[in-house]
This record gives sequence, structure tokens and C-alpha cells, in this order.
Amino acid sequence: MTEHVKVEIAAGVMTLTLQRPEKKNALTGAMYNAMSQALKQAETDPAVRVVLFQGDGDSFTAGNDLADFASQARGESEVDSPAHRFIETISKVGKPLVAAVQGNAVGVGTTMLLHCDLVYLAENARLITPFVNLALVPEAASSWLLPLRIGHARAYAMFALGEPMDAQGALASGLANAVVPQADLRKRAHDAAIALTRRPAGSLGMTKKLMREQQRIAVQIAEEGVLFKERLTTPEAREAFAAFAERRQPDFTKLSA
Repeated sequence: MTEHVKVEIAAGVMTLTLQRPEKKNALTGAMYNAMSQALKQAETDPAVRVVLFQGDGDSFTAGNDLADFASQARGESEVDSPAHRFIETISKVGKPLVAAVQGNAVGVGTTMLLHCDLVYLAENARLITPFVNLALVPEAASSWLLPLRIGHARAYAMFALGEPMDAQGALASGLANAVVPQADLRKRAHDAAIALTRRPAGSLGMTKKLMREQQRIAVQIAEEGVLFKERLTTPEAREAFAAFAERRQPDFTKLSA
């Protein structure tokens, strides 16, 4: 599908491995499309009972490739992005989703975890949602799901101040199932995925459906998506991405909302 997303199916587990370590697994449109396509395949393929996400290198993912965002902010590309389509897709997957996260999980790297059923973190994992720093808004229904999971105060600090949450904090907050040494991370997550393949698939599917307010999630994703697109075209967003490219601090003080 793309050289940067490896798709493997074995023993009932589809493993999606992000393979762009030289760029901290920053997600391109092609990578989003590959993951969306794989998830759609997983939903209909009887050989797949569980999907496992993991990333090569020292980071799970740096989130969306900022070059794409900067291009959209300058009006040089379509704002209706593969990223949004991936978010819609992962939010609707009925089969179990498992994630193995090491290093930084930035932006969608964190918000996608809210749609995973089991999350395992390496000791060095950091969850980062710097949407406001980039003059954007949260996505993937995280503006509802994250406060629901960890409370308003901590979620607001992650969104508005860009404060990272470390692995132990994520575990204590209910965002992860376990924190393990990085050397053990993939085995721990894979063992959990294998354990799920041995459970009755119908029962697992119904349990997941009962635990998720799918309609509410869809509404939130749609609302966030409209605002996200609007924000990408604002002077604040152009300043944020220009500052990132120029390796300086952005100055929002003279810009209107």
C-alpha cells in the first residue's frame, strides 16, 4: 500500500507497523490512506480478528506531517484530508484494536488511542496533543472522549497548554492498560492481541458496541472536522506553521481569533 506502512496478517492478527522512523513516523496522506484501507479490509476479512498498531524507531508517531498542514494553511492543497478519513474509519471499526506505543505519540498519535481497546505503553512513552499550539482544535472526537476519560482539567492542560502526559500518568488516568519496558512492549501487545483472537468474535463485537456511543462520537468528529478545516485557513494557523518552518516561537498577540 505504501512503503511507510507495513501490513501483516498472521494468527488472526493484522499488524500495522509505521515505518518512517527517520521522520519520527510523521504521517503522510499515503500513510493515512494505507491504514484506512487496511482497517476496512480487517472489518470484512474473516482471517483478521484483531488489529495491532505499532511504530518503528524511537517514536510511535510524530502525528500529521506538518508539511501537509502548512500546505493546507497556505491554500495549496485540499483541506479534506486523508487524516480526517482515517479518523472516521478508525472510529467505526468493530473489531478489537490494540496499540503498542513507545516514545512520542503526538496529535492523532494520541487521539487514535482513544479508539483503541487495549493500549500498552513503553516506559518512555509521552502522549502529546499540541492542537492549540498550532492554532488548531482537537480531532478524532478527543474534545469529548479525552475529558470523559481523564477529566476536564487534565484534558484542557493537554490541549490548551500542550502539556505532555507521561506513561505512568497515562496509566493512572486510564488511558493505558500497562506500562512495560520498551524491550517487552511489542510482545506484551501482541500477546494481548492473540488472547483476543481466542475470544468469541461476536461477543467481542457486541461488547465494544455497547461500550461506545457511536452516534455521539460521529457527531463530535463531524463538528471538530468543520472547525479544524476553518482553523487551518486562519492567519493564526499560517503564523503557527511559518514559525515552525522558521524554527522560532509563533507570535499570536497581534492576530485576531
